[in-house]
Amino acid sequence: MLKKISIANGQVVLNYNRAYPKNREALLKSRTFEKFITYFIRIQKETYPKVYNYLTQDGKLEPQEAAHELVYFLRQLVVFDYDELADNPLERDRATLLTVIEEIYHGWRSLKRFGFMNSSSNPDFGINTLVRRDSDLNDLILRTYRLYEEKIMGRPNLVYRQVQAGTNACFSVHQVKNFYSEDYLQLRYVPMIDTVMLRTPMILHPGSSKRTGMFTETKENPMDNLYINPDRWFCLPLKVGKLLCLVYFNVKYISLALSMVNLFELATVEESEMKPDLIMIYGNEDGLNETKYYHDKENKIWVGRISDHPRMEYFGYLKKMALTLHNLAMMENGWLPIHGAMVNIVLNDGRSKGLILMGDSGAGKSESIEALKSVGKDLIRDVQVVFDDMGTIHIEDGVPYGQGTETGAFIRLDDLDPGTPYKDMDRSIFFAPENPNARMVVPASSYKFITQNHPIDLFCYANNYTDSKGMKRLPVEEFKETCKAGTRMALGTTQEQGLSKTYFANPFGPMQEQELCDPLIDTVMANLEEQGIYLGEVYTHLGFDKSNRAGIEDAARELLSFLIREEENGTPLVADEAKAILRENATKEAEELISDQDNN
Repeated sequence: MLKKISIANGQVVLNYNRAYPKNREALLKSRTFEKFITYFIRIQKETYPKVYNYLTQDGKLEPQEAAHELVYFLRQLVVFDYDELADNPLERDRATLLTVIEEIYHGWRSLKRFGFMNSSSNPDFGINTLVRRDSDLNDLILRTYRLYEEKIMGRPNLVYRQVQAGTNACFSVHQVKNFYSEDYLQLRYVPMIDTVMLRTPMILHPGSSKRTGMFTETKENPMDNLYINPDRWFCLPLKVGKLLCLVYFNVKYISLALSMVNLFELATVEESEMKPDLIMIYGNEDGLNETKYYHDKENKIWVGRISDHPRMEYFGYLKKMALTLHNLAMMENGWLPIHGAMVNIVLNDGRSKGLILMGDSGAGKSESIEALKSVGKDLIRDVQVVFDDMGTIHIEDGVPYGQGTETGAFIRLDDLDPGTPYKDMDRSIFFAPENPNARMVVPASSYKFITQNHPIDLFCYANNYTDSKGMKRLPVEEFKETCKAGTRMALGTTQEQGLSKTYFANPFGPMQEQELCDPLIDTVMANLEEQGIYLGEVYTHLGFDKSNRAGIEDAARELLSFLIREEENGTPLVADEAKAILRENATKEAEELISDQDNN
């Protein structure tokens, strides 16, 4: 188990079982606090020389000695007033000392901060135990900072900000009792996470903001090239769709790994001790800079390995490796993975229709759905997200159904209307909001909902590379070839730029296993046509001018006109209320559609 405190790579991890201050006295006397102050003083030499010189008495003291002196002074300042400590060298400059306190507080809060405790070591452990302990630490740090600030200023504050001064997130762990296979014994003693608490909104600044390279197969079992110290690793058990995925991660990537609980369902303790369908190893110190997957046919497990490398410090590697492993496993089971978005649109009259928009990154799937919400706000009661990035289609009793994989959504902020990210920011995790490829991960649906069978009424390819407008129905063979070609105008959201093609618009499993995927596409497409499901394209225009949303809005209006049609004697009709709304905002094509229906 991790020692008391780990400070490295711009983050701090606290083991609450070994280092938890119950009060201010315990905090100031702890070696953990002095270790942090030593770390703080060392980094000031480059970042803030004035503070460094002040604390080390112009270099006379080593950082560890200076930390000891400062901690002793701070313990005295709890009892005495500032003016009563005039014989202490640290009291010689009130303004600089106040700057020191502010910088210590800022330095602490600029770190990514995490705490954890062992749930099995406490017989009365419950989520309230973890939350209370973490909240008490937050309150203790705030009160201690304010005490020093006000004593040095010689007056109370007039404005108080109740910020997150403790951790960004905390979690509890336990040791696995029943291990699933002798072939994976190297992983047995890695602590298993069973409860997570996130303090949202959480803003992270990972070292990388884009995913590069491909996930490729290896014939070598990652267990043969594994470098895991159980004291520096954790395991996060997740449910990706209906599959159990055990994510083993290096503690240096803890902020990204814990963010996964905003995207996937966390497995229960009982579920986490079952044999997994998928295993992911994130941050393996193999020096290879690789993203590989391996099929363990004997144990029926798909294993993914992501090397420890600066470029891997991006949430997309975790997410996409999990989905790649999921897709490979589901294709073996006869389910077709779809890279796209599916929503159930519930209209005001109670009717519901399932829409799937398929396409690779940047094609305009999420943007089209957001635009549909906007143009149809007076007609749409609810938009239920089945999947936002990756889902599946399977055939059950002759009927095709869609299912999701994620309970959340990982979204580019630029893909949304300006105000949209703020609507759910209290539950969101933001990644590098200052960067062009800024993203957020936010909960979207319940696990029970996404793993239900959802009927499909429309399945369209999101076309961002031609100048057509609106939406067009295609014959099944043409539609199938369009989907297989996977053409898009890459917008730089990944490593690609310009017009590109990706088999079935899905580089996360189908592209790697085309022989396995081809017959699934044929079977599913034939069934969709047989069931009379609308197959076609929506034209998003994003490849021409991403700042101009006219193309997206045209497509959204066409989607809306599809939604509000009702079949009567084989003739599509549009309700009078819907006609009025469409006429007010519609494109020329939508108005012509209504006119044709009126003539009928």
